[in-house]
Order: sequence, then structure tokens, then C-alpha cells
Amino acid sequence: MNQEKKKYGLKRSAPRVEIDYEKELNPQQLSAVLAPDGPALVIAGAGSGKTRIVTYRVAHLLQRGVRPEEILLLTFTKKAAEEMLRRVGDLVSADLSGLWGGTFHHIGNRVLRRHAELLGYRNNYTILDREDSRVLIEAAARETGSDPRDKHFPKGRVLLEIVGYGRNTGIDVSEAVEVKAPHFSGIADRIERAAQRYSRRKRELNYLDFDDLLLLLEELLSRHPEVSELYRRRFKHILVDEYQDTNIVQARIVELFGGGHRNIMVVGDDSQSIYSFRGALFRNIREFPRQYPGCRVFTVETNYRSTPEILSFANRVIERVEDSYSKTLRPVKKPGALPALVRTGNVYEQADFVAQRISELIDEGVNPSEIAVLYRAHYHSMEVQMELARREIPFTVRSGIRFFEQAHIKDVISYLKVIDNPRDEIAWKRIIVRLPRVGPRTAEKIWAVLRDLPDPLAGLDSPPVSAPVPSRAREAWSGFCRTIRRMSKLVPRRPADLIGVVLESDYDDYLQSEFANYERRLDDLLQLARYAARYEDLEQYLDELAMIGGLVAEDIEPGERREMVVLSTVHQAKGLEWDAVFMIWLAEGKFPAAASYGDDAALEEERRLFYVAATRCRSELYLLYPFLLRQRSGEESLQNPSRFLSELPPSSYEEWEIYDI
Repeated sequence: MNQEKKKYGLKRSAPRVEIDYEKELNPQQLSAVLAPDGPALVIAGAGSGKTRIVTYRVAHLLQRGVRPEEILLLTFTKKAAEEMLRRVGDLVSADLSGLWGGTFHHIGNRVLRRHAELLGYRNNYTILDREDSRVLIEAAARETGSDPRDKHFPKGRVLLEIVGYGRNTGIDVSEAVEVKAPHFSGIADRIERAAQRYSRRKRELNYLDFDDLLLLLEELLSRHPEVSELYRRRFKHILVDEYQDTNIVQARIVELFGGGHRNIMVVGDDSQSIYSFRGALFRNIREFPRQYPGCRVFTVETNYRSTPEILSFANRVIERVEDSYSKTLRPVKKPGALPALVRTGNVYEQADFVAQRISELIDEGVNPSEIAVLYRAHYHSMEVQMELARREIPFTVRSGIRFFEQAHIKDVISYLKVIDNPRDEIAWKRIIVRLPRVGPRTAEKIWAVLRDLPDPLAGLDSPPVSAPVPSRAREAWSGFCRTIRRMSKLVPRRPADLIGVVLESDYDDYLQSEFANYERRLDDLLQLARYAARYEDLEQYLDELAMIGGLVAEDIEPGERREMVVLSTVHQAKGLEWDAVFMIWLAEGKFPAAASYGDDAALEEERRLFYVAATRCRSELYLLYPFLLRQRSGEESLQNPSRFLSELPPSSYEEWEIYDI
């Protein structure tokens, strides 16, 4: 017989919280922070105080009597979680040690440490770092009959990129190959076997890689209702930061944690969804209200970062984005200057303008660290890097290492160096060791013979030099010798032509197998070749690169702090802001990238990326594109301004005309 249960109300002791929410928050922020229970989506526009909303929401929940251990805060960086929890601690006098806050991967690890045995792992599993994962997947590939040392099979880093993308987007390996490395589509079945073996080896050895922390968490919560129920009962409120950046697995984890009580608040900006190449799924934030009926949507539009002129420009950009939440950024700051549109004669004049204007801003009192140069692709920064170095303007590159310090750039320049100076030991060893199955010891033996020859270029493929080459590397060695022979016979030795020979050689196979971002690195080398087209003389070209390299490599004194101009891709710049921003290479095919043509979704993401770039700026925004582009052949072609500029009314900016003085 079912006996009716007697109910007993438990009074929670809420922490002392004395917050004047109406004073601390604007009306739109206040509505989101004080939202009733249930699903909620907060569309927080750029510069609108997203972190403030999340921290005050947590404080409000605590004030209502929700215990810290009943709150789960999911972020995308450890730093973001720590900052939010620090701010909450400043607002309330409560012990927050029970509050779980961190990245999806961090939370996944905490849960799996308790329940891994349910999935066939021991709870003392080891988390592999990227290098250990690379070693293991290469071993798995060899066990399935494919050798990553083969130039026609991807190296471990590329394998991990392919496999990880497939797992995080819910597609199979063959589809992932088509997306991330289409040049390997003919061997997708071999890559699939290597991936399966890698997975088995991890389980046998009780290893988890970074992706497993998400995927196994989803599997645990899906396959074991008793576990998901345990955490649903514990976490009565879930907050998710940067929801527009979640992938299909992360969205599913949020649902499994909070699908019962549905007290889920996600915060983000659909207009800043720019990471599809990592697996982020735009539809997660777009479909959240449909996924959770009764969802309240809050739009926060007051911008505390930028001048009215910059916000007007940004609003005009984003209003053309289809399938987005309606919002208009509203300024708080006083009026300033219109964004400046600058058409330069070529990329070198573009670099001259950027460097000169930066120098003027610094002279006017702007801190160098409050100035940024943003671009769509890393190779777009080459000429600017060189010009800043020439003028001794300190800069740091956030989009990667400095252009001429990148491995593939130094490789190709080493080819040119041995043609110019056949006794350049360092250059010879660098390019020889890049050959499949040739290591440092073999390279040393080859050089020991090569250095004693009267003419190393002529004797490269002679039997004494070839003797140390392993039998399985002979084919690659023969191809290498042909490349050097072709380069040495070129007359005149124009740097651009020599680089062209390298790009047509087996070095391209090395790039494809070694690097997951093969296309980007190839773009770098094509840009290097275009720059080389300015020079007729190889020695002059190498001298110029050496001088620039010397300026860039000057050491900062130990303990010395230097304020530096920031150079960054737009993707790396998201979440940051500067007083002055220079957006360069705003030409069709560069921004938006040519790869987005014919793909509506990709083109819309490019537009959102342009919007993100513009909203990084507080006061002075410069928009530049080169009118002429020098090709590798030395010929020049006309560049059209980016469609994102052409679509805007002239009142959105003011044009600056360049003249010589």
C-alpha cells in the first residue's frame, strides 16, 4: 500500500550578499541575471559585459539559497573559469570550493575519475598529451601496415587532426579526411584502420587522450542513466559560457547534465561563431530555444568598448548576416573618428602605411600594446612584420611564430642557401634531414663526404655521397638530387624561380604528410615566392632576409618588459580589444577567403569573422587593402576590395588617399 509521504521544508542558509543589482547592472543585464528558473539564452553582443552577467547570475543564485555544489559553470578556458569564480568570490562571502567550474574537458576528467570503470577503463587512467598521442597513433599506423615515415602517408600530428575532427563532429574518418586533408582521400581506409587500432591501444593501455575526456563523458552519461541522474540531482543550475563555440558533443553533455530540471543558462553571441574548423556547431546556439521549449531569450546590446562610429560600422556589417538573432550594439562612449578606409598601391605600401601610422600613434602617446594588426591568415602579416622590424617597432605575433622563424619557411630558404653557398653546412643538414627515413646521423655522414667535394652541387648524386643513404630512402634521395640539380642549372638564379622549383618538388609531399595545416603553410610559401619576385639577385635576397631576421631576433634584456604591438589572426584575437586596430588584406579572395566561395554557410562565417575583427577596436579602426598584387611570375594583378567593404554605405567610413611626401 502506497503511503503518502510527509513533506518537510529545508531552509537553506544563504550567504550574506549585499548587492544592489539595479545599480551594478544595466536593465538588459539585470533581466538576464534575475531570470527565473528554466532554460535561458543570453545573446550578449561584443563588449556588452558577458562575464559580468555570468558572475552576477552565480551570485544571485547563491543569494537565493542555491548551494555552491549545486552549480556547474562550463567555460572554454581555464583562465575564464578562474576569473569568473574570483569575481563571484569578491561579490559574496561564501565558501565556493564546492562549486564546479572549469572547461568541458576539466569537468569531464573530474567525472570520469569517479566512473571510468563503467566504460572499461581503470580510474587511474593516464591522460596523453599531444606528443604522447602522436607517438601512439604512429605506432598504431605501423601495426596496421602503414608507415608514417612514408611520404605518402600522414604523420602523427595530421592523423590526430583528422581523427579528432571526426570524433568531435560526429562524422566518420573518411568524411573527416575529405574536410581536413583531402589530398589523402585515396588512402582513407588505411587512415581508418590506424584510427581503430589507436583506439584499441588506448583502451589496452588505460590511456585517454584529450578528445576522450569529452566523448567518454558523453558515453558515460548516455549509457548509464544512474550516473546522469546522480549529476542532474547534484547540479541544479548549469551555466555555459561562449555557447556559440560548442560542438555537437558538448551540446549533448549540457543536455545530459541538465535535461531533467532544465535550469540551463547559456551565454554567447551567435554573431561571433567563427570556429567551425574546430568542429563548433553554429546551430547549437541558433536552435537552443527550439531544443528547450519555454526558453527565455535575453539580448544584451549596450557596448562599453567602442565609439559610436565603430559600432555603427559593426552593426552595418552584422545586419547582413542571415539567420541571426536581431541585435543592435548601442554605445556608451563619446563620439570619435570614423573608420578609415585606405587603398594602397600594393602590399608593401600597405605595410608602409601600417608601420608609419603605428609610429605616429606611439608618438601621440598610445601604448604599443594597445595597437593591433589583424588579418585573415597568418601569411598576410609577412610584409608588415618586415616593415615593423626595419623601423625597430617592437611587436609580438599571436597568430603563430614570426614569419621567417617558421619551420617550412626556413626549410625553403635553406634550399636557396645551398645554391648560393654550396658549403653552408647548416642549410644542407636541415634539408637533408627532411627526407623520409633520413635522420640526423645519416645527414651527418652525407655532409662529411659532401664537404670535401670540389663542387658539392655537382657531386651530390655521386656514389660516395649517396652511400650512407638507407636503401628505403634511395627514391626520396634521387628526387632530392633532381631538385637541387634543377635549381643549380637555373640562369639567372631568380629567387622566385628557385622557390618555384622547391614547391614543385617532393618537398610538397613532406608538407602534406607532416602538417595538418598544409594549405596554410603552402600559402605561406606562395607569399614568400611573391615577395621574392621583387629580387633578381639571389644573394641580395638572402642578405635582405638575414638582415630582417637579425632585427627580429634581437634579444630583450632579462627582466626587461617591453610594450609591443600585437599581430594576430582574427581567430586568435577573439575576446581581446585594443585602442587602435589595423585590418589588412581586405581584398576579395583574402577576406573573405577564396575557399568560402560557393558555400553559403562558410561565407556567412567569414562575415561574422569580419564583424569580430571590427569589434576588437575601441577608438581608431583602419581598413586596408592593396590594389595590386605581384604574382610569383613577377606580373601584377588587380585586387577588388572585400565584398564586406563594398556592401557598406560610404557613410560608414572615410576614405584616406595616400600620396608621397
